[in-house]
Amino acid sequence: MSHPILTEAAARMKKAVDHTLHEFSAIHTGKATPAMIESVTVEAYGSMVPLKQCAAISTPDARLIQIQPWDVSLVKAITKGIIDANLGFNPIPDGKTIRVPLPEMSRERRQEFVKNAHRLAEEGRVHVRNVRRDSLEQGKKAKLPEDEQKRLEKDIQTATDKAIADINSHLAHKEKELLTV
Repeated sequence: MSHPILTEAAARMKKAVDHTLHEFSAIHTGKATPAMIESVTVEAYGSMVPLKQCAAISTPDARLIQIQPWDVSLVKAITKGIIDANLGFNPIPDGKTIRVPLPEMSRERRQEFVKNAHRLAEEGRVHVRNVRRDSLEQGKKAKLPEDEQKRLEKDIQTATDKAIADINSHLAHKEKELLTV
């Protein structure tokens, strides 16, 4: 029988791991993917919206991202949003579409991306540890019998270790991917 506190903690840790993996997908490796720019915010119709909500993003080849706005009047706003996001991309408006060629990956640029991946992984691990702390506090407030309390603490720690190991293995994979020329 799984305790509700443990179930909630495991779900929140999984969300933290998934968020970290999503952040990893935004770090590019020299191969174009829509995830690199889909979270860029663009000023459209008086408010800031994610790029993926106002344009179709495709990758016609490995070194190019193509953006097809649903409203042609957003071309300038999308170009400005990509530049302002400071991702190292130089968007090129081309009539009704925007082309975003990927720059060549230098050794320094790859190292920069690895540092960014380590920073994102650490943020994910911190979030997982915060979930553990909150869950342990919930367990103490629940005034469980001592043996059940100890078992809950052990199970929460096991879930924490698994989530952190998951983040670390994905970080190692991402680092290898970034450093492969």
